[in-house]
Amino acid sequence: MEGRIQRIKSQLHEASYKLTPQREATVRVLLENEKDHLSAEDVYLRVKEKAPEIGLATVYRTLELLNELRVVDKINFGDGVARYDLRKEGAKHFHHHLVCLECGSVEEIQEDLLDDVEKVVEQKWHFLVKDHRLTFQASVRVAKIN
Repeated sequence: MEGRIQRIKSQLHEASYKLTPQREATVRVLLENEKDHLSAEDVYLRVKEKAPEIGLATVYRTLELLNELRVVDKINFGDGVARYDLRKEGAKHFHHHLVCLECGSVEEIQEDLLDDVEKVVEQKWHFLVKDHRLTFQASVRVAKIN
């Protein structure tokens, strides 16, 4: 964890920001809950346990800054709540998600499934794709057909 914090600190410094104690507390909460998709309020409640003096606005500003610097990705699974997901180190793109419409569970898909689509977009429309997002919304698991 300490190595990741140092790398995030370097990213902040490269963008002329400091890793303040409040920002560090927020980053630590994100790292400790890397498997979860926490809302700003969830992050705030966990940070508040470590740094009682921190305010909700500070956590929001920190999360927005980390999103701008591509340390985290801000995502919405259609429930109106913005959630924050740490970007995997070295990842070229945001990873994909599978959201169950019945129970709300979220599964992460780490494989980059859109390489060919990106190439088509770049060639046909002459855009350089910087990132993409893909969320599958599903209900029941489909039986595997042989």
